[in-house]
Amino acid sequence: MTDYDYDLFVIGAGSGGVRAARTAAATGARVAIAEDRYLGGTCVNVGCVPKKLYSYAAHFHEAFTESAGFGWQLPQPAEFDWATLRDNKIEEIKRLNGIYGRLLEGADVRLINGRARVIDAHNVEVVGETISAAKILVAVGGWPWTPDFPGKEHALNSNDVFDLETFPKRFLVLGGGYIAVEFASIFNGLGSDSHLVYRGELFLRGFDHEIREFTRNEMEKKGVNLHFETNIESVEKQSDDSLKVTLTNGETLEVDALLSATGRRPHLQGLGLDKLDIELNPDGTLKVNDRFETSIPSILALGDVTGAPELTPVALAEAMHMTRVHFADEKLPTMDYNNIATAVFCHPNIGTVGLSEEAARAEFGAIRVYTADFRPMKHTLSGSDERCLMKLIVDDANDRVVGAHMVGEDAGELIQGIAIAVRAKLTKADFDATVGIHPTGAEEFVTMRTPTRC
Repeated sequence: MTDYDYDLFVIGAGSGGVRAARTAAATGARVAIAEDRYLGGTCVNVGCVPKKLYSYAAHFHEAFTESAGFGWQLPQPAEFDWATLRDNKIEEIKRLNGIYGRLLEGADVRLINGRARVIDAHNVEVVGETISAAKILVAVGGWPWTPDFPGKEHALNSNDVFDLETFPKRFLVLGGGYIAVEFASIFNGLGSDSHLVYRGELFLRGFDHEIREFTRNEMEKKGVNLHFETNIESVEKQSDDSLKVTLTNGETLEVDALLSATGRRPHLQGLGLDKLDIELNPDGTLKVNDRFETSIPSILALGDVTGAPELTPVALAEAMHMTRVHFADEKLPTMDYNNIATAVFCHPNIGTVGLSEEAARAEFGAIRVYTADFRPMKHTLSGSDERCLMKLIVDDANDRVVGAHMVGEDAGELIQGIAIAVRAKLTKADFDATVGIHPTGAEEFVTMRTPTRC
């Protein structure tokens, strides 16, 4: 590799790109990385980190109300200051950006601030400099996409929504994926009159159907206005800067902000890959093999840009796998994407790992389903009517737990531990033999004895 300026040139300093750069450098490789926007990528700057901070903020409204049942007397109504949340978030992101910069510097990775363009199999151009590399890694992630409708220019995307100048008292989200569901919950919790518009009959397609229905019911109880089987026909800006949104079912909504959360597409514009005829998947993502090589073997890709599950831990795992294969010469099996746990930070949260009931029935035929639907102990005094749902899917042939799902407070925190059990292929008998922690909601996962249905 000594004939090149670098052994690895990474395009994109998001979670996957930074991890790949650092781990490759740790093997002795000479590494450079280019980033034209911000260190840490989507997750740190306009994704999971600020979203989780805003989700925390949105829970306080309920916490203040529910505390009365436990003897706390607080001034009512509590006041929320959007600017404080927004500006404190900005400072935290700056801190994290600095950490990423120091990590790269400490790993002796050269950071170049600019959008790199691939010239050929071994050369890139960035800020006027042509650089050669034995391997080029594309880790640029995705970019928000907004469908076409009259007035679409008035819609925000998920890059914009965190830094609004003023707090929207009336808020509308278009979409049915996890980003849409999360932001509908967050702005509802912060005090907006929150609406979600989705063309399908129920949001969170691909998740377990019972979980989807339960989440819909809980969100409606909390005051989120759900509009299913309809879409946006047009948006008109009014003289007071509000937005008049006309739906395809004839309904009209007046809102202060509209968020389009209709998905992300690979951020490939301007990279020059189209001129190299690199093979794409049908959805426009880069096609890679089990070594993360594109149709030009010296050009690698990982993360959201390849169509992998759009999760930060997946990009991190891919980066480490790629480094071990290409820079440590390890012979590894193909990366396993089964049983990857995930969470949706709507209110209440969703945590899930493994197969949905529908997928398990299609794959195994004979299954057992165990559910626990209950009012958490906390709410016996809080006055809230929020409920929790826990669910296990078991392959009847071998008793193995093939899916675990939860809707409830801190579901993401709880499902992480359950994910280890599912990935380890533990059986329902293993769950039953585990002594629960009392009193917790989590103990329900090891005390469900009678199948709800088969």
